[in-house]
Amino acid sequence: MGTVILALLCVAAAIGAAVYLVRGIVMFLKATEEDLKSGSTGPSQSSLKQNKMMMGRIMMQALAILIVAVLLLMGSSK
Repeated sequence: MGTVILALLCVAAAIGAAVYLVRGIVMFLKATEEDLKSGSTGPSQSSLKQNKMMMGRIMMQALAILIVAVLLLMGSSK
């Protein structure tokens, strides 16, 4: 039973990573030329959102890898 729950959590984490990936790509595509050529100092709002999406994706991928490792450890102990 625990294996099924972990497998479902792994699938949910993978879906979460895909969602963050798509949202990050959308943010990247919304970056206007004006944002890129602006002489302002520091990152733009668009860049901050892109970084937030990338960090979320990395966290979801790490969670999925951790769950897979737990599943493998559970399988090898049988």
